[in-house]
Amino acid sequence: MKERPTLQTARLNLRPFDLSDARDVQRLAGEKAIADTTLNIPHPYEDGMAEEWISSHQPKFEAGELANFAIVLREDRALIGSLGLVICQRFDRAVLGYWIGRPYWNNGYCTEAGQAILQYGFETLNLNRICASHLTRNPASGRVMKKLGMIHEGHARQHAKKWDIYEDLEFYGMIRADMIRP
Repeated sequence: MKERPTLQTARLNLRPFDLSDARDVQRLAGEKAIADTTLNIPHPYEDGMAEEWISSHQPKFEAGELANFAIVLREDRALIGSLGLVICQRFDRAVLGYWIGRPYWNNGYCTEAGQAILQYGFETLNLNRICASHLTRNPASGRVMKKLGMIHEGHARQHAKKWDIYEDLEFYGMIRADMIRP
């Protein structure tokens, strides 16, 4: 079994999820405000969904398709969110995704965790490109992407569908060379 890493920042540990995290994932990600502003989080977040999601991480990591991390406060070990890279090895690129539980919004945690995972993606996974997108109506997520140094690459009208409503998306990207800009 290939061991998944733990990354550290000043305030956070980014560690592999464990099945014992399922209750916190369901509670935090299950809030309608989280599901409403992300494409892949369901609402309601039913029993068993978190366990199923967590159980998928190790096989996908071993296949080189996913590097997903629980965002945990170093101070009290509270789980506050998730971020990860969906990897396309063929093109040395990944898509960054994340969510932070509502009680932890506006503390800079997502940006701090994002910086660590970008470094991991470019330096450890040897990726050339990392991209991300957000619903246009969720500008806070776009601010995180900008703080991470990602470049706005476009706007796609009605690119996705969430709860039977077509949604516009904003696309951001970064290449390895962007990490070493002066």
